[in-house]
Amino acid sequence: MTDKTENWPGRRIAFKSFAADLARRRAELGITDADIPRNSGTRRTASKKALLKAIRDAGGNW
Repeated sequence: MTDKTENWPGRRIAFKSFAADLARRRAELGITDADIPRNSGTRRTASKKALLKAIRDAGGNW
């Protein structure tokens, strides 16, 4: 089986370095998680709502 990414012609970015850079830029701008709006969920499917409820019922918070 061929790895689909081996034919990718574009630039590759390591997630760890991207996440670190994003965190640095947010800190420089004073942006916190509280400043970023969460998805309202108004268009969620019934199956997604059930999944999120099961996560909450198990003690999780997604």
